[in-house]
Amino acid sequence: MYYIGLDVHKKTISYCVKDASGQVHQEGKVGATRWELDDWIKTLPQPWTVAMEATIFTGWIYDHLLPHAQQVKVAHPLMLRAIAAAKKKNDRIDAGKIADCLRCDFLPECHMASTAIRDRRRTLRYRHLLVRQMVQMKNRISGLLMETGVSHNKRRLHKVGYFRELLASNEEVNESIRPLLRVSRDTIVRLQKTEYALVSSLQRDPLLAERIKRLRTVPGVGPITALTWALEMGEVSRFPSIRQAISYCGLCGDEKSSADKVTRTPPNSATNISSVCWWKPRSWHPDRIIIWPWSMREKNRREMPIERR
Repeated sequence: MYYIGLDVHKKTISYCVKDASGQVHQEGKVGATRWELDDWIKTLPQPWTVAMEATIFTGWIYDHLLPHAQQVKVAHPLMLRAIAAAKKKNDRIDAGKIADCLRCDFLPECHMASTAIRDRRRTLRYRHLLVRQMVQMKNRISGLLMETGVSHNKRRLHKVGYFRELLASNEEVNESIRPLLRVSRDTIVRLQKTEYALVSSLQRDPLLAERIKRLRTVPGVGPITALTWALEMGEVSRFPSIRQAISYCGLCGDEKSSADKVTRTPPNSATNISSVCWWKPRSWHPDRIIIWPWSMREKNRREMPIERR
């Protein structure tokens, strides 16, 4: 077996090919295009397995190499301490260290979702971008009115009827900001229509429809929460136990033990799931959990079922 480490960049990919003993057989760079990768694959000794860091370019490279390799693995970049802590660091050395981690089975592998899930996840994340842009435009409208001292109802400002009435009847609206207000409002309407179309297409998708339907039976779970859970988590079966799912979501603290001293850190606020709730197991039962919002106290918590495997 030959082990290949890839250091992926926008235009080039540095590679290092090693055997089981650690001897280097090939090193170099190849262009980050499909046809150049095809030519490079023909020169590789057989059989081979390859590893790379998770980057924005990893997805298409992973899919392109998967039919040709024994295995394709993706490493968690923050856990590759051998690379991050190195005093001398360049693309050739990084590729060699990734090959060594793969060869010695020290690679901090991360989950790679299927192509179908990643394609739909990209659509959902694009929807998040549209929502952020809508909020920015709404804030821009409020800012323009406040800058020019226009009195308005904040709660009704972004309602279609009230906005038209404001422009038509409020004499405080300066002529210099009217075109900007109209352009901002038109942009919001277009973004809302696009966002609705994206969410509707995901809800109707045959791959997700049944799972979304089951998730929405949970009280308080709407279409966006259900889509986020289904696409960001992927297949729940990849977690052997409820403990691993809780750890993945960042809802339990780290354990640091040295000698007789054991320290538990607080739960990580940077969770892997866009959620406003705490999740805890109930009597180690994998199909039910206890869920309550951040603002609720212990006494107000309530039990809710989650999607069954």
